[in-house]
Amino acid sequence: MRFSNRDIARLLIPLVIEQLLLVLVGMADTVMVSTVGEAAVSGISLVDQISVLLIQVFSALATGGAVVVSQYIGRSDRQNASRAAKQLLWLAMLLAFLVMMFVLAFNRQMLRFIFGSVENDVMQSAQTYFWITAISYPFLGLYNGGAAVFRAMNNSRISLFVSLLMNIINIGGNAILIYVFNIGVAGAAISTLCARAAAGVIMVVMLLNKNNTVFLTKLHKPQFSKKMLGSILSVAVPTGLEGGMFQVGKLLTGRLVASFGTMSIAANAICGNIASFSNVPGAAIGLSMVTVIGQCIGAKDYKQAQYYTRKLMTIAYVGMGALNAVLLFTSPTLIAFFHVSTETAALCETIMIYSCICTAIAWVPSFVLPNMLRATGDAKYTMGVSMASMWLCRVVLAYVLGQYMNMGLLGVWVAMTLDWVFRDIFFIIRYFSGKWKNARVI
Repeated sequence: MRFSNRDIARLLIPLVIEQLLLVLVGMADTVMVSTVGEAAVSGISLVDQISVLLIQVFSALATGGAVVVSQYIGRSDRQNASRAAKQLLWLAMLLAFLVMMFVLAFNRQMLRFIFGSVENDVMQSAQTYFWITAISYPFLGLYNGGAAVFRAMNNSRISLFVSLLMNIINIGGNAILIYVFNIGVAGAAISTLCARAAAGVIMVVMLLNKNNTVFLTKLHKPQFSKKMLGSILSVAVPTGLEGGMFQVGKLLTGRLVASFGTMSIAANAICGNIASFSNVPGAAIGLSMVTVIGQCIGAKDYKQAQYYTRKLMTIAYVGMGALNAVLLFTSPTLIAFFHVSTETAALCETIMIYSCICTAIAWVPSFVLPNMLRATGDAKYTMGVSMASMWLCRVVLAYVLGQYMNMGLLGVWVAMTLDWVFRDIFFIIRYFSGKWKNARVI
């Protein structure tokens, strides 16, 4: 077998810890800023909804690059794997820089256009946080690209180390800037910027090590190859469009949530943070799926690809079920850390009970299995299903349930879980059809 149980454990355990740490970065901002007030929490929440959409551009590139690098490693072609890694980092950095410049110029207009008329103190907090964190995008692009390359090499320990460092800088910076210097939202944003800058630089330096299976040389010369860029973009573009439209759907529902008032905005932000914990095992296994299946496909070993898909999906279900069972009973305690009103806390508890049950049942096929399809190069199919599901379920049903049936924020979350079920059905059908075997990347 290409991957022993020990190999999978060495890949998965750091990824689980890394995903947990990444969630903590966002949660640390929200929890620490919550001492400033609900307007600050709401402002950061609004920005995070837009930032995820923008960051999706270079996250998709990282996925495309990881698939290409993994398949070249599976083919035992280290030279082309290294060339692909170099072009991935250059492309990610350039696109992230363009996104940064756009946000710096039009952040106020973006917030007004997407969220309409929100309370003035919420908008002021959002603008401050958005402008400062936008400067971190190029560094985050380098970090995402570098982490994807190390994962493709079956080395997730490096990205774990960098993620740990990023957490320390972020939380330490928050403590100093928010509690000592009392600069609130700006302090949280500056800490995030410093953490991402350090992560991006360190990741590039580590990729210069020639002892790696894949390493960078002559980094100052991009040396773009049309064929290789085409391979990366064949996965990255559909993945980016899929993720982008997915986030557009979240923004549209975010606008709906904003219309419910500050209490719903804060409750949505808090539940989103806690729900991020519930997804940690699945998110980690989804990342590992790209590495494992990508190498199997590069070696043209479809039987092993199927074997590891079943194995990783089983692990994901066990992990997600266990974690969500714990969160189901501990969410009231976690909600208390956010220092919100009694009414907001009660709304959060209702949503978390529903979310934990649905996540344990429906999340894995919806978000882990499509990474298997992307690793084979079948990214256009996942894009089509995800976009159709997002518009039909996540957006339309959110307005029907939340606004017209007066379910409020809970209606938005019900629509989200129905989106998962729709995706589950079509991704499972695609896997068993075997049509993904006809996809080509390199």
